[in-house]
Amino acid sequence: MNVCVIGTGYVGLVTGVVFADLGNEVICVDNDEKKIETLKNGIPTIYEPGLEEMMHRNMQDARLFFSTNIGEAVRKSEAIFIAVGTPPKDNGETDLSYVENVAREIALNIDRYKIIVNKSTVPIGTGDIVREIIEKNKKGNVDFDVVSNPEFLKEGTAINDTLYPERIVIGAPNKHVAMKLLELYAPLERLMLITDVASAEMIKYASNAFLATKISFINVIANICEKAGADISLVVKGMGYDSRIGASFLQAGLGFGGSCFPKDAQSLVHTAQKFGENFNILEEVIKENDKRVNRFVERIAEKYDTLEGKTFGVLGLAFKPNTDDLREAKSIKVINSLLEKKAKIKAYDPVAMENAKKIIPNITYCKNAYEAAEKADGLIIITEWNEFKFLNLDKVKKLMKNPIIFDGRNIYDPNKLKRLGFRYISIGRKEV
Repeated sequence: MNVCVIGTGYVGLVTGVVFADLGNEVICVDNDEKKIETLKNGIPTIYEPGLEEMMHRNMQDARLFFSTNIGEAVRKSEAIFIAVGTPPKDNGETDLSYVENVAREIALNIDRYKIIVNKSTVPIGTGDIVREIIEKNKKGNVDFDVVSNPEFLKEGTAINDTLYPERIVIGAPNKHVAMKLLELYAPLERLMLITDVASAEMIKYASNAFLATKISFINVIANICEKAGADISLVVKGMGYDSRIGASFLQAGLGFGGSCFPKDAQSLVHTAQKFGENFNILEEVIKENDKRVNRFVERIAEKYDTLEGKTFGVLGLAFKPNTDDLREAKSIKVINSLLEKKAKIKAYDPVAMENAKKIIPNITYCKNAYEAAEKADGLIIITEWNEFKFLNLDKVKKLMKNPIIFDGRNIYDPNKLKRLGFRYISIGRKEV
């Protein structure tokens, strides 16, 4: 099938590359000329394991193309995927301006039957909005269908999530277009759920909001564990054995970040209000998440007479491992809070430092974790990269001015840290 993917962010680029790898001819379109030129040179504009190799293979086999010409791409394609950004407004409402602009461009260039697929995360009713815009602006009597096909990929495992999804949701207005999308995804041989458009739009938001709720819930449990002397890691293990609960998204820490959970939770609250419903549970989830960094920084501050002049090594800047994404990253909030208290910061991240330099220029960036630990008054774990789990902690201790570790992700065994002579403060566990 000839496919056009409009938008080359995480969702759009990964979707386009995987569709090409499945044997389709794919044009990825973006209005950012610099980004498209970079992609044409075979250089991914995001860090995602396995993406670069898959890009090169499909570009060489002439199945994957990049362009700024949306009109040409629309005319060549049978299925057009909208994968542009849907950022939040100040009030939490989803900004659909990019989706609406793309819909107008499609309308001006549609020349025969097309399948328009909303891949972007959009609130209920967006499919109707896209359809109305195209109907209003199309030049001739051309038929088309608008479908919702939400993504469920996770940054850091996006290729695998796209190739091996737990489910593929297709919200379609009729059986004909549903079958066309089924054909496109058939090579994956995964579970497919056919719904109406509105239900598909809600599935995405409901899923993310529920996962966000699990995270905030377990973080409150961790707060209680810290004060009561329980161990959150054992609590989570006991809960996770219950098949009704499961252990996923029950890792206590600094809260959820990234490009999805924060904005999607806010958007769903706004959608509920639009329909006259209060979503108090989700509002509390958001509030609890917003407290996490301040609570963590307060725990750091109480271990020192003053933070002024103290040097902290920060390990991990990306909002999660295996990505260079800093959207809603806890590292930015922790570092800025410490800087406000006149502390000094030495930071290291395996892949996210170039992006971080644009956001937090006034700190020292290190070539590795050991350099970040050298002469530090404390070491702070923000992102649970695997390489941090396997550091030579004897070496780390010798390098530090004061061997104290603040672990925001619980990557170490407290008893081991105690034996090594560290003071160790983690989440939901006794200080040692």
